[in-house]
Amino acid sequence: MERFAIYPGTFDPFTNGHLDIVLRSKRLFDKIIIAIATNPKKVPLFSVTERKELIRASLNDHEDIDLQDIEIDSFDGLIVDYAQMKGSVVLIRGLRAVSDFEYELQMALLNRRLNQQVDTIFKMPSEEYTFLTSTAVKEIASFGGSVKGLVPPVVEEALMAKFPQKQG
Repeated sequence: MERFAIYPGTFDPFTNGHLDIVLRSKRLFDKIIIAIATNPKKVPLFSVTERKELIRASLNDHEDIDLQDIEIDSFDGLIVDYAQMKGSVVLIRGLRAVSDFEYELQMALLNRRLNQQVDTIFKMPSEEYTFLTSTAVKEIASFGGSVKGLVPPVVEEALMAKFPQKQG
């Protein structure tokens, strides 16, 4: 029986911290679904289509990833409904610091109340990515700062294209 999990998030943009969580989660699961959440409260920098393409390209550039084992999808609504539709019983959530824990614990408990069949596992990113957030990456890029090493090269290029006036 195939073991698979869903890694939900906005991924706007996909960072090296996200990539780290995917790589290390692949050791535990046969298949990972990266599920891009569409949140009406947020105004994303990249469209869902762009995020799917950037994630696919980021994974494609990494030799440790077999794209046949990764599905990139999007959803709106409740993640537990999406998980049930996909037949998954595991959600992966990243925890960078204690500040993430309170929110993530609340969401995991709410999700469990909504669907007791779906469990959440928490993965800490590697130490070099514990400070990294998509919000910080976008802010750095918007001011013309270098995001090299914070995001995969294809995402770095896409950010530079979004903020061309800040280059040079």
